[in-house]
Parts: sequence; C-alpha cells; structure tokens
Amino acid sequence: MNKCHPRPQFIRNDWVLLDGEWQFAFDDRNSGEMNEWAKGIPKEQTIQVPFSYETKMSGIEDPTHHSVVWYERTINVTHDKNVLLHFEGADYDTTLWVNGLKVGDHQGAYTAFVFDITGYVHKGENQIVVKVEDSVDCSKPRGKQRWLKDNFGCWYVQTTGIWKTVWLEYVSPIHIDNVKMTPEFDNREIAVELHTNKSQSDTSLTASAKIFFEGKIINKVMVNVIDGLAKFSPSVVESGDPWSMKSWSPAHPNLYDITFELFQDGQSIDVVNSYFGMRKISIEGRKILLNNQELYQRLILDQGYWEESDLTPPTVEALETDIDKVLEMGYNGVRKHQKVEDNRFLYLCDKKGLLVWSEVGATYSFNDRAVSNFTNEWLEIVKQNYNHPCIITWVPFNESWGIGDVFVNGAQQKFTEAIYYLTKTFDAMRPVVTNDGWQHTISDIITLHDYEEFGEKLKKRYENSDVLLSNSIQHNKHHYPFAKGYGYQGQPVIISEFGGIAFASESGWGYGNQVKDEEAFINRFDSIHQAIQDLDYVCGFCYTQVTDVQQEINGLLTIGREAKVDLTKIREINERRMK
Repeated sequence: MNKCHPRPQFIRNDWVLLDGEWQFAFDDRNSGEMNEWAKGIPKEQTIQVPFSYETKMSGIEDPTHHSVVWYERTINVTHDKNVLLHFEGADYDTTLWVNGLKVGDHQGAYTAFVFDITGYVHKGENQIVVKVEDSVDCSKPRGKQRWLKDNFGCWYVQTTGIWKTVWLEYVSPIHIDNVKMTPEFDNREIAVELHTNKSQSDTSLTASAKIFFEGKIINKVMVNVIDGLAKFSPSVVESGDPWSMKSWSPAHPNLYDITFELFQDGQSIDVVNSYFGMRKISIEGRKILLNNQELYQRLILDQGYWEESDLTPPTVEALETDIDKVLEMGYNGVRKHQKVEDNRFLYLCDKKGLLVWSEVGATYSFNDRAVSNFTNEWLEIVKQNYNHPCIITWVPFNESWGIGDVFVNGAQQKFTEAIYYLTKTFDAMRPVVTNDGWQHTISDIITLHDYEEFGEKLKKRYENSDVLLSNSIQHNKHHYPFAKGYGYQGQPVIISEFGGIAFASESGWGYGNQVKDEEAFINRFDSIHQAIQDLDYVCGFCYTQVTDVQQEINGLLTIGREAKVDLTKIREINERRMK
C-alpha cells in the first residue's frame, strides 16, 4: 500500500493530488454568489490547501471567525475517463462550481465526499471554485472547535473550510464505488460486499478478488454483479490449512492485500487495490476479547492537534511520529478524541498495530437540527471507516455533550439508543459506547472519567464495584455512571479518562494541582495508574493525553512533540499489568 495516497485502503493508479496553493477570499457579507464569484473569485490572496485559514501553515494565520470562504484553482484534465473530485474534509457546508456551473453541495465537517465532474470538464485546463460556509451554531458537530470569540476550557481555535486533502481521480463510467469487508475470524473468511456506482440489470458485469499475503496469492474468486452488488466470502487459509490464517493484533499486525477487479463482457474496466486484517473484537462478561483472547487496553487520549496546523496533520511523517511515540510509551491504542483523523493515520495504525477508539465532533445543543446533523454525519463516518482493523470501538457521544440532560430527559435517552442501534445495524462486530464517561443509557462498555490526582483516593472510590455500578453514588463527585432508568448489565468497565497532569512551570492548565518537577510527575502518574491496574474488574484505561493542545498543557509531550518526562518510565508503568 501507499501511505501517501489519500485513501490507502482504496487505491487506483490514476489520481492527482490537488493540495498546494489555491486562490482564496473571505466573504463576510455572503455576497459572493450575487457577485458571480462562481465564475472566479477576487485574486487578493492565496492559501495553502489543506490547511484552514486560521493556521500558520495556510499562509494566512487569522484566528478570527469568518463565516464564508471561497477557493479557486485550475485543474488539468488529461484523460477521457470519468473524473471524480474528492474532498477528504471541509467544514461545514461546501458548494462546488466547475467552469462556472454548479455541480453540487455537501454538509458535514468530518466526512469525506466526492463529486463526479465528468460532465462539467473538458481535456485541458478547467476552473474549480469552492464555497464553504461555517458558523458558531452548536447544532452542528463541532468537537473541540470554540464557538465563542476566544479559547476557553478545553475548546480551541475553530477550523473553517477545507482542512483535509483534495484530490482528483480518473475512473471508468461503470466502476467500483465502495467495498465493505468483514473479517469472519472463526470461519477464516473475509466477507465482502462490493458495490458499483450503477445498478445494472443485465449480467454483463463480473467482479473478482485476489487475496495476497506478503506477495503470495492465497485465494482468487469471481462472481456476478447483480443490481450493482457482488457478495462473496473467500477463505484466507492456504490450501485448506486452518493454521495458516494470519491474524491481526497489536503484537502481530498482519495485513492481507486484496485486489478487486471489475469486468464488463469479460473486459477489465476497473482495478482497486486494498487490504484487510483478520481480527475479532468481542465481549464475554466483563472481559473484552481480541481474537478470542483477553485484551487489556492501555489507551491514551489523542486530540490530533499541531502547533502550526491545528487539526490538519502537517505531513504524513508527523502522523507516523505520533504513532511511534505512543507505541514507545507502552500504549496499545488511542482514543481519537472529538475528531475523525486522516485516512493515512488509520492506515498507519493498521500497519503498526495501534488500536483506535473512533469518535466524532460533538454538538452542544439538543434540537431537531442537531439530531439530524449528528445522525447523518455519524452514520457516514461509520461506513467510511468500517474496513480499518485498527478501529475496535465506536464512541458517538462524550460526557453528555449535545445531550446535556440525558440523565433525566427521555428524548435524549432515546436519541442515544437510536444511534446505538443504527450503528449496530451497519456494524454488528464492534462495541459501541453511547456516552463516554458517565450517564450511560445502553452501552457495550461502561466507561468512567475521573481526574482524581491521588492514587489512594482513586483506589478507594472504585474498590467496591457493586456499590459504584449500582448507581447509588456519583463515581467522580459529579456524575452517576448511568442515566435514570438504566443500570449495570454486567458489561466490561474501562476508566476512559484520567490523569491530565501538568507542570507548574508551564503556562496553561491541567487537571488537579500542577506538579513542580519530573519526580513529582512520575510519582503521581505511577500512583493513579497503580490504583487502576489493581482493580480486577476494570479491563483497561485511557490516560489524558498524548500532547499539549493550545491552552491545555497536560500532555506527555509538548505540542511540538518533545517529551516532558522520561518515556521509558512511562512505558514501565503502563506495561506493569502485563507482567
């Protein structure tokens, strides 16, 4: 696979990266359409895509909120094939014009989207104009983006407009639109649903799949495409040998390569290269199992911010550095917090064996618009990232954000149930945490947040699981584990936020009292981890956090990725439960 491809799990040969310099303009009066900017925007300034105008790497670095922004560039079409224009992410309402003609629009901040611009372009140079509208509306999934003028609490500078890669792809008129791959671990098969972009009622279309491991062909199948869909479940074992399946895990992140090919009347019309991992995530009582073996999760909260580019990774190498640092510190996974990260991050986690809990940016209002906005975006996120073996848990809600009265509000409770069941409808294999941290309704895992700084107090608070999970006490001084009307059903328990230690010498905030030196830091880190590791009924933890983020300075690394403490000591403490 190619880690530089925008979607390493869905690669065709004919693609062109469109990142780089674009024309750019603010439109604070939202008068651009009336002034026919769709035919060309004012040539006043440029921007470096995919960095939002708020960031230094954009070349603009303006942190103030602008509700409407425009982009323009030319593209050179070199093929007679169909032309797809991909946006990996733009926040929030995006409209596209090509050569002055409106192509379409898209709503959402965290999902990828694509426009078929074939009928709007010709060979040679073509003009692309993009308008993106954003606002401070809390009915939109915002995540950690502030909606006030200045940063506050744990909310940071907003991200407006294009903030992920833009790229061009050439395809045949009939082509593979998407593929859903489900590892049937116990059967040693990979279940595949291949969808084409058009539903053909005839039998002229066939699809094949070739499975490889380390370059050696393992299996090959070919099936008919009926009404735009082909389904098959090829074996991944060699010559019927049941012991030859290579499973995926943090210790052994084995990946199978798979090539999909589409044929019309026997002629090849589309080829897509992909990969998958054979792994199974399941729950037995209070235990979470990976590949039918008990899994103790050592996670760290990862907000994915950089000093000069905010939510957008500065390079693919920067993503790889973060993953390597996390592994170096003895963690086996990350909780990617309030963000859907770059596809290349998920590819690198697949390749290196780092587990991922996947979230989305929260809304902060509860109304019909918020429910619709959130539901549509969440389901698309689940569909788009389903095939990554590294993702083992879905986390749609966090700390009752956007569902602030879920403890007693029946409508908000039903909303969490609806999202749970909708997620399960599309993905039956992964656990879903409906409200990470507290006030759970239905949830496959019970997750608790507690920033207690003293290990002895933390241990005492959690030592009696029957009392804690009976919902008779507030587990972290402020919140009950369950919403009213719900209770413990024997699920696994994870302390999914704790720690957040900051140094007193730093400017900003952490959780609890700040420590004066590295010795005090390690002592506190050791104490709170020992308290959690001693709890037999708790099957994992998630420490806050990998790096500092703007005013929040409680990372193990600075926002520049410099270690604040000896990382070997962090690793020793994290891996103590393994011994």
